[in-house]
Amino acid sequence: MGRTQVIASTRRRHFREEPVPTLEESHRKVSHLLSALQAGSRGTQACINAASTVSGIIGDLDTTIMFATAGTLNAEGEEESFADHRENILKTAKALVEDTKTLVAGAASNQEQLANAAGSAVMTITELADCVKHGAASLGSEQPDAQVLLINAVKDVATALGELISATKNASGKSANDPAMSMLKDSAKVMVTNVTSLLKTVKTVEDEAARGTRALESSIEAISQEIKSYVSTDHVEKKISAEELVRFTKPITTATAKAVAAGNSCRQEDAIVAANTGRKAISDLLRACKGAAAGAETTDIKQRMLEAGRFSAVAYRDLLCQVSSTMQKPTATSRQELAMLSKKVASGVTEIVHAAEAIKGSDWVDPNDPTVIAERELLGAANKIEAAARKLSQLQARKMPKQADESLNFDEQILEAAKSIAAATAALVKAASAAQRELIAQGKIGTVHTDVEEDSQWSEGLISAAHLVAAATHSLCDTANALVQGNGSEEKLISAAKQVASSTAHLLVACRVKADADSSAMRRLQAAGNAVKRATDALVRAAQQQNSEWHTDETDYSVDLRMVGGLAEIIKAKEAILIKERELETARRKLETIRRAKYKGRGEGGDDDEDSGSAF
Repeated sequence: MGRTQVIASTRRRHFREEPVPTLEESHRKVSHLLSALQAGSRGTQACINAASTVSGIIGDLDTTIMFATAGTLNAEGEEESFADHRENILKTAKALVEDTKTLVAGAASNQEQLANAAGSAVMTITELADCVKHGAASLGSEQPDAQVLLINAVKDVATALGELISATKNASGKSANDPAMSMLKDSAKVMVTNVTSLLKTVKTVEDEAARGTRALESSIEAISQEIKSYVSTDHVEKKISAEELVRFTKPITTATAKAVAAGNSCRQEDAIVAANTGRKAISDLLRACKGAAAGAETTDIKQRMLEAGRFSAVAYRDLLCQVSSTMQKPTATSRQELAMLSKKVASGVTEIVHAAEAIKGSDWVDPNDPTVIAERELLGAANKIEAAARKLSQLQARKMPKQADESLNFDEQILEAAKSIAAATAALVKAASAAQRELIAQGKIGTVHTDVEEDSQWSEGLISAAHLVAAATHSLCDTANALVQGNGSEEKLISAAKQVASSTAHLLVACRVKADADSSAMRRLQAAGNAVKRATDALVRAAQQQNSEWHTDETDYSVDLRMVGGLAEIIKAKEAILIKERELETARRKLETIRRAKYKGRGEGGDDDEDSGSAF
C-alpha cells in the first residue's frame, strides 16, 4: 500500500515539473500549423479567388452590355477601328486556350501548379475582356446590336472559365474515376466551344451579311448551355415571388415576336436583335423559375415549375434554330413552322403562369391583370372618398349671430347632405368593385385573357370613372367646407353636387358594359347609384332654395323719371345684362374646351349635361 502512494506521489511531482508552454510558443505552433494548412490548400484558395475575380468581370461585362444597348458605348479615339483590335483579341483568346489546358492539368498536379494556372487564367481573361470591350466600342454606337453580340461572346467565355475554375477546384486531388473529373472534362469542352464561338464572332462581326446568322448560332449555343446548367444543378441564386416570376415571362413574349419577325423578313439586322433579346430573356427566365420553385410548398409544384421553365427554353431555342434555317432557305413551309414553334413558346409561358398560380395558391392573381388593377383602383377610390367623408365629419356649421338662426340651419343641412353624398359614393365604388369581381367569376372578363386589349380598355374606363367619382366627392367636400366658412357660394356647391352625379353616371355606364343587368351585384350597384342621386338632389334643392330666399328680397331701386336720365339708366342696365351674358357664354365655352380636352383620344363622344342632372 505504501509503495503505491510513493509511485502516485512521484507521478504528481513529474507532472508539476513539466514546463508550461508560453503564449509566444503557442502562437508560433499555431502559425506553423496554419502555414502547413495554407501550403496544402494554396491552389484551392487561388481557385476561389480566381472565381471571385471572374464573377466581377462578368458583372462588368453585363454593365457594358447595358451601355451598348442604350447606344452610349463609344470608342475613345475618333479614328479607331475594329481592325485595330481584332488581332489582339485573337491572340489573347488563343493564349486563354493554353491557360485552360494548364488549368485542367493542374487538377492532377500539386497545389503550387494549380495556383499558378488559376492566376494565369484570370490575368488572361481580364486582358481578353478589356480587348473585346475596346473592340466593341470601336464599332461605334450606331451598331449597338453588333456591340452586344461581341460582348456577349466574351461574356460566355468568362462564364465558362468561372465554371471551369470551380470544377478544377472540386476535382483537385481526386482520382481519374471520380465524378468530379468527369465534370471537369465537360467544363473544359464548354470552355473550348465558347472560345471558338468568340473567334468566329470576331471574324464576322463586321460582315453585315453574316453577323445575324452568327448571332443566332451564338445564342442557340448559349441557351443550350443555360438549359444544361438549369437541369444539372440545384443552385438557386435568389428566391423570388410568383408575381416577380410572371414579370419575367413578358420579355419572352417580346423576344418570340422578334424571332418570328426575323424569320419572315430574313434580314440580318432583325436576326441579331432577336438573338440578343432572346438569350437574355431565357437566361433571366430560367433563373427566375428556379427562384420561384424554391418557394413551392410541394415537390409536385416545384417540378411542374422547373419543367415549365425547361420546356419554354427548349421551345425558344428550337424557334431560333428554325429562324436560322429559314434565313438560309426561306420557304412557305419554313415560315409556317415558325408560327407553330412560336405557339409552342406561348404554351410554355402560359404553363409557367399557371405554375406560378399553383405556387402562390388559389387566391393568387396577376398584379398586371387589367381587371385586378381596376379592382385595386376602385378600392383606392373608395378609401379616398371615405377619407374625405371623415374630413367632412369634422366640420361644424359657422357661428352666426342669434338673428341668423335660419342661416345656421342651412349650414347644418349642407353638411349633413354632403356627408350623405360622401357615404353614398363610398358605397357606390365598393359596389362597383363587387360587380367587377362578379364579371370575372362569370368569365365575361378573364384572368387569362383571350382579348387582352378589349379587357384592358374596359378596365381603364372603369378606373377613370372611379377616379372621377373620388375627385368629384373631394371637390364637394372642399366646396361645402368653404361655404360654411363663409368663403364659398351656393352656385359652386350646386355645381360640385351635380359633378358628383355626373361622375356617378360614368361609373354606372362603365360597369354596365359587360355586366348582367339582373345580377345581384348590379342590383346593389344600381341601388347605390340611386342613393347618390337622391343625396345630390337633396343638396341641390336645399342650396337652390336658400339661394332663392337670399335673392328674392325686394330691393328698392331709385329710377330717374327724366327722359335723359331714364334712358341712361336703361342703357346702363342693358350693358350690365350684356356683360353678364358675355361672361356666361365665355364660361360655357371654357367648360366645353375642358371637356373636349378631357375626352380627347378616348373615343367618347357626348358630354354629360351636368346642369340637367343624371338619370340612373
